[in-house]
Parts: sequence; structure tokens; C-alpha cells
Amino acid sequence: MKLYFLGGGNMASSIIAALKNQYSDLSIHVVERYPEQRETLVQRFGVSVSETLPTLQKDDVLLLAIKPQDMAAACANIQTNGALVLSIAAGLSVDTLSQYLGGTHRIVRIMPNTPARVGLGVAGLFADVEANDDDQAFADKLMSSCGQTIWLKDEAQMHAITAVSGSGPAYVFYLLNALQAAAQAQGFDEKTAYEMSLQTFKGAVALAEQSDLSFGELQQQVTSKGGTTFAALECFRKHQLDAHFIDGVNAAAERSLEMAKM
Repeated sequence: MKLYFLGGGNMASSIIAALKNQYSDLSIHVVERYPEQRETLVQRFGVSVSETLPTLQKDDVLLLAIKPQDMAAACANIQTNGALVLSIAAGLSVDTLSQYLGGTHRIVRIMPNTPARVGLGVAGLFADVEANDDDQAFADKLMSSCGQTIWLKDEAQMHAITAVSGSGPAYVFYLLNALQAAAQAQGFDEKTAYEMSLQTFKGAVALAEQSDLSFGELQQQVTSKGGTTFAALECFRKHQLDAHFIDGVNAAAERSLEMAKM
């Protein structure tokens, strides 16, 4: 069995990095059209590379890591020959992928996120009708090396997991950037503001992981009525930051649905 990646960009590289950390003997081949990226992949991970996809065998696995808008063209001449197909392309349904790949339904859709690179990702998975228990077990093992896996019973849930965990790291970076900017506005230099913001998030996450309390209860523990934290949270509530945040996640889910229709 050989694992083929069609596309060697950021998300593919993140998954490969996690796999190499846990399964050094796994045979990985990356199909990448850009020569400089092929060279980088060889140097970083020691994988084999090529510009075009070799002939697939039934016991091989093909992981599609191409941008959704480029997928049809990239799959035009592919013969799966019964191989298992995994796809991390946002918005492309199993039916659409099947059409691109000559009618195969041995497909598992995956929505990972970039913390997979450090083994702390979240991946939502949905199996098409021809993906059997062994196929699903392989997909789960593959993505478990990158973090947590969540199996979905309804493919429509892919839009929701794309909006929450798929796009979620960007939301965290957005808030980190905002906290750093606030710290700099309070007179801290850029480096100190960065370190304070990062450590505050890391500490809060670690505390939440070790606690049985909900996020809301943890928030209440550090909020004294009339105190400094209370003043900040009242300002956030005044500007309805939580409602705007929910609106943003909803917008991401709606965009995922739009991409699927396109």
C-alpha cells in the first residue's frame, strides 16, 4: 500500500509532518506540479515526488489536497482503479468528487485544520457508501496522528465543522492579534505584547483542559462584579462581540454551502 498526495501545499504538508512523526515506515508519494515545492517536500520529509500521478493499485490510497476550484481539472485523467480516495477539499461533496473520478464511491471526506502540523488538529470525517469499515479505520488512524477525529453521520455537517474547527484557528489568531495590539496600546513593546498574549491563551486553554467547569463558569471565576475583568466584559457585551462572532461562524458555514453548490 502506498499513500499518494495529490497536491503538496500547506495542509498536505501539515498532515505529512504529523504522519512522519508517528509512522516513519509509511510509504508516501506526493504529486506536485511546482518543481520548487517538490524539492522542498523531499528535503523536509524525505518523501518521493513526481509531477504526475503514477498508476494506482486497488490497495493504494489517494489523498486529494488540491484547491476546490482546481479539483475538476486535476482529476480529469485519474483512474482510481478501486483505490481508496480521501479528500480534504472544502465544499466538494462525495457525489461531486465521484463525478470527477469516474464514478467511484470509495471516498472519505475529511475536514482537517492547520494545528494538525503539531498533532493538535481537529478533523471531521464522512464516509461514502463504498468506504467500508477498514477504509474508515485507515482514515481514522491517518487523521488521529494529527489530533482528534470526529465522524459525521450526515455529510451536510461538513459545512458546520468547516466553519467551526476548519476555520477556527484563524479566529484564534485573530483574537491573539487583537490582544497583542491592545497590549501594545497599553505601552508594551511588540515582543513583550506577543509573548504575553500567547502565554495568556496557552494558560487559559491548559486551565480549561484540567477543569470540569464549563467555559462560562471559568470566565465567572476570574470576573468580580465591578472589577477590571467585569469592565472589559461589559464593553464586549455592549458591542455584542459574542453575537458577531456567531455571525462570522455562520458566514463561514454559508460560504462552504455556496462552494458546494458552485
